Amino acid sequence: MTLESLLSRADPVTLGKLVGNQALRLLNSLDPLLVQPSRMVSMLLDLHSEVDLLRNPDSRQALLGLLRPPEAVQLCVHLGLDSESPYLAILQEKYRKGSQIERLLFAYFEVAAPSDVSGAQGNPDCEEVQAGSELFPHQRMAARAVDACLSPPSGRVVLHMPTGSGKTRTAMHILCDHLRRTEPTLVAWLAYSEELCSQAAVEFQEAWVQLGNRPLNLFRFWGDHDHTPKPGQDGLLIAGLAKAYCRTLRESNWLFRLADQVSLVVIDEAHQAIAPTYSLVLQSLVVKKPSTSLLGLTATPGRTWNDLDEDERLADFFGRKKVVLEVAGFANPMDYLVEAGYLARPCFEALNHSGCEVLSRQDIKELTEALDIPPRILRRLAEDEQRNLKIVSAVERLARSHRRILVFSATADHARLLAAILKARGLTAHSVTAQTSGHERRNIISAYRARTDRTRVLVNYGVLTAGFDAPQTSAAVIARPTKSLVLYCQMVGRATRGVLAGGNRSAQILTVVDAGLPGFGNMAEAFYNWEDVW
Repeated sequence: MTLESLLSRADPVTLGKLVGNQALRLLNSLDPLLVQPSRMVSMLLDLHSEVDLLRNPDSRQALLGLLRPPEAVQLCVHLGLDSESPYLAILQEKYRKGSQIERLLFAYFEVAAPSDVSGAQGNPDCEEVQAGSELFPHQRMAARAVDACLSPPSGRVVLHMPTGSGKTRTAMHILCDHLRRTEPTLVAWLAYSEELCSQAAVEFQEAWVQLGNRPLNLFRFWGDHDHTPKPGQDGLLIAGLAKAYCRTLRESNWLFRLADQVSLVVIDEAHQAIAPTYSLVLQSLVVKKPSTSLLGLTATPGRTWNDLDEDERLADFFGRKKVVLEVAGFANPMDYLVEAGYLARPCFEALNHSGCEVLSRQDIKELTEALDIPPRILRRLAEDEQRNLKIVSAVERLARSHRRILVFSATADHARLLAAILKARGLTAHSVTAQTSGHERRNIISAYRARTDRTRVLVNYGVLTAGFDAPQTSAAVIARPTKSLVLYCQMVGRATRGVLAGGNRSAQILTVVDAGLPGFGNMAEAFYNWEDVW
């Protein structure tokens, strides 16, 4: 919001006070038409700079009083103030000259912060120096706790932070601290999807520019990238787990040779760590040298919802050491993250469907024995015409109030079908699945992320549950039933980026509830689901 647009709401009396009696009398003498509100706004901005208007307590109070209630709440969140009484909070706050909160106020109204100089030598006696890649207080506490767990002798620890709370950014600070302390060395970052690998590369580049102490190599080893470090090379290797596993099958010793250089291994989505394919890669990197540390990152520190043995194995793999995001005064960090604006406040809604109410004996047997909903049942759901009509109607309803909607389908064919129907109904909709080419996937995701007021719907199956970041997404339709609490939390998390993360104040989560099939409903409850194991 600009100051000019805010001033356009002011009545003549308010504008007159801001312009000043002297200027007002002069204007009226010259031409009574000059005291019309639109002309007075221009005159005011000519008389006083936007910085002066915001710094002067009287004019600032008049300006802030012009904010509408939702805007006052939004400004409170932006400034990190209590939003229970938004007008009281923003009017009583002291915006000290040159302070961080003053800079945030300027940024909200799109006013360039001035470079103030004072003091005998042209510099202030005391000034606040900003960090180039700062962490929020809750992230700094988590980073310190992880560092303590990883200190020599070698350690293993899981960093448990909710989706959207910045665990990747926090981990990058930990990683950069390690790289500064250890020179030369190699850190290996492992992730199971191309999206997660790409996200890690971008985050590292941004972090190291601000935090690094030397030039470093960034080695990419996922998708079409095929570069691994030579002996003695210093830097970060980001590797896709599946690609690393396939390379190990062809060349059994390559990871052991790499392990000689590695001093820290980070695995994103750490609940995958004990899967047979991935544990081989991890163990090859961490067992050779006793000093090699292992850091796991996850929002869901369990493999399953109700398989205690699997969860026990995961906890044992990391030495039962876990750093949990904690915030003083809050029993659950999710509540704090929502209240502070890091996460959107989710509104959960059920879309009930009775198509699976009658389950065969074979269905029940498979549901009981399988780790997740069997593909045969998912295919049946994808072909259910009444269920699909409900989903399409729900998306069209959401499109009236949301600009970015993410749909999780039951199968790949289901994703393509829903996108085609929605497009035929006049919505801008696309589908992304594992079969979508890399080039096409990038173009579709880029268009979905683009800043535009046009409503866009992205229907996906199996590829955007993690590592996909589109903060504008404010609604999600979960049309894929699952027994996996991990997967459910990941799907919900794609739509819950808060205002401070470039997202929204609230998010709408619509879950298709199929009679007779298991499901979930609340991420806050999920956060502590595995605590008894750790």
